[in-house]
Amino acid sequence: MEDVTDLAFRLVCKRQGADMVYTEFVSSEGLIRDIREAVGKLKILDEERPIGIQIYGNRVASMVQAAKIAEAAGPDILDINFGCPSKHVAGSGAGSGLLKTPELMEEITRAVVNAVNIPVTAKTRLGWCDSEITIVEIAKMLESCGIQALTVHGRTRTQKFKGQANWELIGEAKKAVKIPVIGNGDVVSPQDAQKMLQVAGVDAVMIGRGSYGNPWIFKQTKHFLQTGESLALPELDERVEVLLEHLALSILYKGERRGIIEMGKHYGNYFHGVRNVKYLKAHLRELKSYDQIASAIRVFIADFRKSEAMPAAAEVLSV
Repeated sequence: MEDVTDLAFRLVCKRQGADMVYTEFVSSEGLIRDIREAVGKLKILDEERPIGIQIYGNRVASMVQAAKIAEAAGPDILDINFGCPSKHVAGSGAGSGLLKTPELMEEITRAVVNAVNIPVTAKTRLGWCDSEITIVEIAKMLESCGIQALTVHGRTRTQKFKGQANWELIGEAKKAVKIPVIGNGDVVSPQDAQKMLQVAGVDAVMIGRGSYGNPWIFKQTKHFLQTGESLALPELDERVEVLLEHLALSILYKGERRGIIEMGKHYGNYFHGVRNVKYLKAHLRELKSYDQIASAIRVFIADFRKSEAMPAAAEVLSV
């Protein structure tokens, strides 16, 4: 997820039980031109393993060169993004835009698989639009190119993230191929993960937006699938400590100024369901150091507890 799954966020998710993580998707054109922002996304740590680096693009030669650059960074797998629905990416013929040109998608996939020595996987969508549901054909084609696993998001490109993900159609892709299929879309709770496994029959579940400000969803989901028991939502204090861990990691790997700025988009998610948090968010945007931010958050929580009769965690913090 662009601008979300950076190194700091991945480490937090891994520590909260994620079995595997992926980098933000990286532009093949940015990599081959040695653009600092693109190259910086290749930084990975052993603590994250297994980890996949995800690349995207619409030119065969660029994707092959970028794949080799990404492989040199040492990931466990290389993932090709055929699913991003954004106008900037899909509109340029990359990401889910390649659903309109399956011949080019096939050429890119085959060339990348042949260019590297690590497993190659792919992520895509159901099709371009409701009248062009091509996932079964796309899944078979990608398997024939040699990919080792396929992630399917249960929406079309035109849907973007609107409407409801169609898990039944993900299941049709699963039935059509022998490689592992990973389901994605609308998994925001352990119960959702269990239902997707049952409905789609997939081999694994990928949790994306459901982890925003909620990284413990991974250990909650694993516990629920293994035992049938639901773990209680974390208390507010635990949320704060994980948020501050996330902030500290962001500063560590991006520097204080950039780390604090980029962390700003996460505050609202961590405090989802807490009343009056908009005032805290506005105040945090004015602060320039970890200590200032940590102090402001703890003061806010203390004042919150004084002014509110605290309900149970499940009432205060809805995910």
